[in-house]
Amino acid sequence: MVSVRTHLWFGNNRAGEAAAFYAEHIPGSSVERVVKAPDNAPGAEPGTDFVVEFTVAGQPVIGLNAGPHRTLDEAFSFYLSVEGQAEVDHYWDVLTADGGEPGACGWCTDKFGVSWQVIPKELERLSGSYTTPAEIATMNAMLQMGKIDVAALQAAHDGA
Repeated sequence: MVSVRTHLWFGNNRAGEAAAFYAEHIPGSSVERVVKAPDNAPGAEPGTDFVVEFTVAGQPVIGLNAGPHRTLDEAFSFYLSVEGQAEVDHYWDVLTADGGEPGACGWCTDKFGVSWQVIPKELERLSGSYTTPAEIATMNAMLQMGKIDVAALQAAHDGA
């Protein structure tokens, strides 16, 4: 049987911290297993976290601490589908706190270097297949945002 899991190389050696943070702040997240680095582990100090198996909102993930040879970037992101402005605000604040950075179009980077898209279900509903004038207006409004503003999306959609 074949299976797929996300594998993240934490060039900053913070996989364990990230997994614990997600388990604390994202529902359906947990840390399953931490393997300590053996004496000959590339890029890791012996006895430190080396491989971290965790779950983010029900999705299995492997985090690897193997030195700065690889780094995370926006080419990979977790797409966090949320309900309403209150959840957008909450998760945006959690993920951008303590060194995280806001980005454009609902994207942000957390303090561990992992990219996220904090996307309200309303955006998905209002943008549909991006084919009608209202859906295109919704998309154009979103393209001007950092953190998503649900009321502004609705206004753009309704005003088209």
